[in-house]
Amino acid sequence: MTTAQTPELDVQPTPLALLLLGREADPRSERGVECPGDLPSPSDPDLVARARAAKERLGDKVFVLGHHYQRDEVIQFADVTGDSFKLAREAAARPEAEYIVFCGVHFMAESADILTSDDQKVVLPDLAAGCSMADMATAEQVAECWDVLTEAGVAERVVPVSYMNSSADIKAFTGRHGGTICTSSNAQRALEWAFQQGEKVLFLPDQHLGRNTAVRDMGMSPEDCVVYNPHRPNGGLTTQELRDARMILWRGHCSVHGRFSLDSVKDVRERIPGVRVLVHPECRHEVVAAADEVGSTEYIIKALEAAPAGSKWAIGTELNLVRRLANRFAPEGKEVVFLDRTVCFCSTMNRIDLPHLVWALESLADGNTVNRIEVDKETEAFAKLALERMLALP
Repeated sequence: MTTAQTPELDVQPTPLALLLLGREADPRSERGVECPGDLPSPSDPDLVARARAAKERLGDKVFVLGHHYQRDEVIQFADVTGDSFKLAREAAARPEAEYIVFCGVHFMAESADILTSDDQKVVLPDLAAGCSMADMATAEQVAECWDVLTEAGVAERVVPVSYMNSSADIKAFTGRHGGTICTSSNAQRALEWAFQQGEKVLFLPDQHLGRNTAVRDMGMSPEDCVVYNPHRPNGGLTTQELRDARMILWRGHCSVHGRFSLDSVKDVRERIPGVRVLVHPECRHEVVAAADEVGSTEYIIKALEAAPAGSKWAIGTELNLVRRLANRFAPEGKEVVFLDRTVCFCSTMNRIDLPHLVWALESLADGNTVNRIEVDKETEAFAKLALERMLALP
């Protein structure tokens, strides 16, 4: 990507950005997963035609899901676009599709497998497409945390609430311990439900969404919240702190939304008079407090759809989506810019590119199921229980 291609976003590509886009490599840090076959070259001029042909060969047997943060080259082949939970539900609503190709990240494909039937196969085009936030809470760490809460004498009063952006193991832990899942759209309803069941909430794995919902939306004090650090003894907290807290926030965050700062908000207001700042609730609390509006990816899209012509917006979320919205609403006279001056792609989302999609679709069309995501039955049962509790929220 060059600045000339996206002048409206005022962003500068950096060596790190090129790495995240897959245009450079760092063998010390990337945990790439090689495809068991020949991956097409990204310079192949026939990639679009090959993807289209493979999808046509598969017909109704395949259903392609595309998360909002995916590259444009991939999103053009999606049958449905949306956030992680919307896409998982869309997959469940297509029982006739033998293959669900999920253009997103690993935890999303797991959720789709949990919610679809046993005879449907969920495929992730690149197994290295994970989520740094989801990886910040492992099953072993959360089990140890529960032991700490038990020793402090508070576990029986704690209800776990886990963000959709978590592994199947964490969703299953939540189901086993009487908790529910939430999305960025219904986090407040989930917390209100949880506080009807118990006195405290263990919120996993994104501390910012938990804090913003509790303090901004529900009127709690910042002092009601403590942060549990899985890398420190007892989470870095005293027994008294655990007993006094209402919200026990896991020390996790989104690597994309966590980079936005208060300086980013101040800078864009100085550069663009009259701009409205709209950010995702995964952003830091001080950024959310300084914004004009806060909402999920679906909320952001709907807010821009309803915005008047001539309005100016600075959006604090992943750059692929912001760039797509900028191009979409430019003809309507709406100015949409990225909140930060530097590139902020989701590195793991960007691992799903056109060569991986072509490889996956052509393999399926040839009768070879590749990169299937399967959740074991016990984990699936408890994770589904937690998801069903969310679906039952008023």
